Amino acid sequence: MKTVLLCLAVAACITVSAADKPDDATKIQGVWKPVKAEFAGQPWSEAMYKPITLKIEGANYEVTVEGAQGPDKGTCALESSSKPKGMTITGVIGPNQGKTFPAIYELHGDALQICYDLSGAKRPAEFKTTAGTKLYLVTYRREKK
Repeated sequence: MKTVLLCLAVAACITVSAADKPDDATKIQGVWKPVKAEFAGQPWSEAMYKPITLKIEGANYEVTVEGAQGPDKGTCALESSSKPKGMTITGVIGPNQGKTFPAIYELHGDALQICYDLSGAKRPAEFKTTAGTKLYLVTYRREKK
């Protein structure tokens, strides 16, 4: 009987600790600024990525670029069980309206790395871009409140 109670107590603790750990959908929320970016194997200068801000709220994203006419808004669906973790970006308003971009992501604390396939063809297999592709790799840091 003591063994059964001990097992139930351990199971209850494991369930509570698992419930206490926020999933990626919760952890990815917030405002993010790029700190490094490259496209098709070519690094971007800071001047190219510094004006960009990514905001993720719920299942929605908004990208603004200082000096641009309007934001790019849409949905962001995470597939955190895949390896590498997957993401599907669907543009709803703005320059990417009607487009879907498969991507992969890694989330480590206040660092978020995303590799997008801007051709919309298929989810990237690794966090790498090469010449002749439309792969866009960006590393973001969370904005502090």
